Amino acid sequence: MKGLAGKVAILTGASRGIGFGIARRLVDEGARVVVTARKAEALAEAVEALGGADVALGVPGNAGDPEHRAATVAQAVETFGSVDLLVNNTGINPAFGPLMELDLDVARKIMDVNVVAALAWTQECHRAWMGEHGGSVVNISSVSGVQVAPFIAFYGASKAAMISLTESLAQELGPGIRVNAIAPAVVKTKFAEMLYVGREEEASAAYPLKRLGEIEDIGALAAFLLSDEASWLTGQTVVADGGITLQGVH
Repeated sequence: MKGLAGKVAILTGASRGIGFGIARRLVDEGARVVVTARKAEALAEAVEALGGADVALGVPGNAGDPEHRAATVAQAVETFGSVDLLVNNTGINPAFGPLMELDLDVARKIMDVNVVAALAWTQECHRAWMGEHGGSVVNISSVSGVQVAPFIAFYGASKAAMISLTESLAQELGPGIRVNAIAPAVVKTKFAEMLYVGREEEASAAYPLKRLGEIEDIGALAAFLLSDEASWLTGQTVVADGGITLQGVH
């Protein structure tokens, strides 16, 4: 895709799943990537799978830790020379059940990890590089942020906040920095296993396209949004859902 070769991307929560899939697609398009995750061993395996130290750098740590964010961005600039792209992928969903039973400390943690950390990473990249040189950001939201999500409602609220944050950042940071979001439905990752393992045919039946999402689907879309091919897109949330939102609430 036009404009990705030679660029440097930071991707949070990228040792596996959607984050890793985006990183792999960016490397395939000629970019170099800095991937973060909490577990150093998994991160080292991801870097090796991405092609090794020439194209990938792993920085283990907690996405919500200010020192980790600063160190990651500094290492990206020192190692590869810039921070042109950012993918805010880190997210958690530790609660399942009605809102009236939700532990408020858990609610605060969800919002902190899913939304506040994304803003913090954007601020860090803006200070270190993008503010002066420009760039592109993709935030990973969810279909639960665009329609009611029974039993994971506060996760949905955090993902709706991510969409609002995307729009506000796009308005503030243009024209030099574009900010867009992706709202996937169920993608076959470890994070979503409880939603499809052992019942994939049943889970897919409600989708007009009759399949669940693949990591490669989101990787391709993210690469497009980050690339110069999408140079007139900002503040947009692309729903990547196999058509499931056409069917109403599920």
